[in-house]
Amino acid sequence: MIRPARPDDVPVITALVRELAEYEKEPQSATATEEDFAAALFGPNPAVFAHVAEHTAEDGSPMVVGMALWFLNFSTWTGRHGIYLEDLYVRPEFRGRGYGKALLTELARICVARGYRRLEWSVLDWNTPAIEFYKSLGAVPMDGWTVYRLTGEALTALGQQ
Repeated sequence: MIRPARPDDVPVITALVRELAEYEKEPQSATATEEDFAAALFGPNPAVFAHVAEHTAEDGSPMVVGMALWFLNFSTWTGRHGIYLEDLYVRPEFRGRGYGKALLTELARICVARGYRRLEWSVLDWNTPAIEFYKSLGAVPMDGWTVYRLTGEALTALGQQ
């Protein structure tokens, strides 16, 4: 049901990211191409990783219905790596069947096996179904922290100083 992504999964990963962007009401922000994902996930020095959830169709063929894209982070306080989950997405018609939990369980297994101390991610404040799902797994919000981001002209201006 859950496996590491393969190069032939790149088209469906790209499609799932676009579906997630639609769900999060920012389709114009999802500009990554299949080439971008192929290079990031399967290039000479990948720093981004992915797992996919497969569903067996009625004809017996496997189909990817969800994915988790992640990368390593590091805590200076624990002195250990962790996993930052960039995107978790399961197609709406397959939600409630355990695919999201299975993807998160696999990432938790990786953390435990490798001695990582954290599995972290962000969720939009309005995404109540996701928040309730995460809480049901024992995840807790990091109150008191606000995410900041530099992009576009602000990033360019700072980078050119």
